[in-house]
Amino acid sequence: MGQRKINIAIDGYSSCGKGTLAKALASALNYVFIDSGAMYRAVTLFLMRHSVNLDDMAQVEQALAQLTVEFDVDDAGASFVTLNGENVENEIRTIAVASKVSEVAKIQAVRDKLVFLQQQMGAKKGVVMDGRDIGTVVFPDAELKIFMTASVEVRTQRRFSELVAKGDDVTLEEISANLKHRDAVDSSRENSPLTMTSDYRILDNSEMDRDSQFALAMAWADEVFSLIS
Repeated sequence: MGQRKINIAIDGYSSCGKGTLAKALASALNYVFIDSGAMYRAVTLFLMRHSVNLDDMAQVEQALAQLTVEFDVDDAGASFVTLNGENVENEIRTIAVASKVSEVAKIQAVRDKLVFLQQQMGAKKGVVMDGRDIGTVVFPDAELKIFMTASVEVRTQRRFSELVAKGDDVTLEEISANLKHRDAVDSSRENSPLTMTSDYRILDNSEMDRDSQFALAMAWADEVFSLIS
């Protein structure tokens, strides 16, 4: 494998396992993992805590000026997101934050701030990042772009199992409605909608396990490395 580093962009729908794949690739390649979803969730949490009116751009911009979102690594080597220095990794994964994050993510001022931070992180290459517009907006020149998708039924069951394991009191119907709402908002928003260009490689994991997804993505990465080395 060549020594030259690349950026890997992973986009796709909610609960497709984008973060899981991105973390695995980053670990295998010794790259930096940037969880864009966690960044947007952290901003959402901050706006919720401070009861910011999302329709009042002056309020939103004032709040954005007061927050910083960064990543840190714990003693076990796992990365986590911080909001103004506070570890909020668990709090941002609740259904309360999930139900608001798409509304926050479509605000241009929010996207501008986070895209700026993300592009700074990726300037030196060697980054794996997942989200909704990574290959189209954040890293349009990424050497490897993957678009992940799966059926709503499969994604609902995955998300339900994840939340129940954390002790959340949720129903399959609630999760399904949340995912369909987020899909609609993400795909139809005016600012950086969820979409893909012809240079994406599509990974439908409706019937794939984590190992086979990882093997396929690594094969794609090896292909890119062979072309640029």
